[in-house]
Amino acid sequence: MTVRAIRGATQLEIDEREHLHERTAELVAEVLRANSLDTASLISVIFTTTPDLTSDFPAAAAREMGLGDVPLLCAVEIDVPGSLPRVVRLLAHANLDVPLAEVRHVYLRGATVLRRDLAQ
Repeated sequence: MTVRAIRGATQLEIDEREHLHERTAELVAEVLRANSLDTASLISVIFTTTPDLTSDFPAAAAREMGLGDVPLLCAVEIDVPGSLPRVVRLLAHANLDVPLAEVRHVYLRGATVLRRDLAQ
């Protein structure tokens, strides 16, 4: 089995725990759907947030949706002036037997501006 990395991001409207959980769950679900994966195929997921998101950890939302056995890690993005606010990013490592060019990266909501070439 080949290990692949899958990127993704979404933007929140507000820094509120429930909203962060909803958007994180939506992002994870779309990454799984777009790549025809189940949670058993995930090796690990690294989440980052922009410094303005402090209401909760994206990993908490992932655990709530059934990723409790997947190693999860959260970190804070570099605070670059003028960067897009309220963004959750992920880097998922998965057992995925497809060519690199067929990996589907997922950029949702306002985060589509980060990678217009990959946005769905």
